[in-house]
Amino acid sequence: MYAVIKTGGKQYKVASGEKLKIEQIPADIGSEITLDQVLAIGAGDSLTFGEPLVVGATVKATVIAQGRHDKVKIFKMRRRKHYQKRQGHRQNYTEILINNISA
Repeated sequence: MYAVIKTGGKQYKVASGEKLKIEQIPADIGSEITLDQVLAIGAGDSLTFGEPLVVGATVKATVIAQGRHDKVKIFKMRRRKHYQKRQGHRQNYTEILINNISA
């Protein structure tokens, strides 16, 4: 069984026992969270779409870690104009383990 969930402005296809890095959620490590924005649920050949969400469907997950991704380097330059700009960015994430998908 799998589900398509929406969190942090992005959509993810998840299954039970899967690890996933999502946008940061303010939750403690080891706590269980419920993701209730389920867009679709599939099992075998059957697929249930929501309009826009599947009614009564939830995904339960456990928070494994809070961290930061690798640094992304941003470099802007205009040739022959004596302009250079260097910048870096590290995005925060929450790593979760999908426990249960209920329709």
